[in-house]
Amino acid sequence: MSASTKAWIVASSIGAVEALKDQLGVCRWNYALRSLQQRAKNNIRSYSQARKLSSAAVSNRILNKRKEM
Repeated sequence: MSASTKAWIVASSIGAVEALKDQLGVCRWNYALRSLQQRAKNNIRSYSQARKLSSAAVSNRILNKRKEM
């Protein structure tokens, strides 16, 4: 095989791979996965903050009840 034939084979292979990536939506899957990861991270943060706030509220109620006794 000559060098120009090999170059054409490589170029057409790269073009086929790029076309398949666009057709299959690989880039869109990456975006979707990143978006899901970000949402999960945000939900975990808000959940942990809510737990901290609720535990603080419970401890305040216990202290208030002890003061009343």
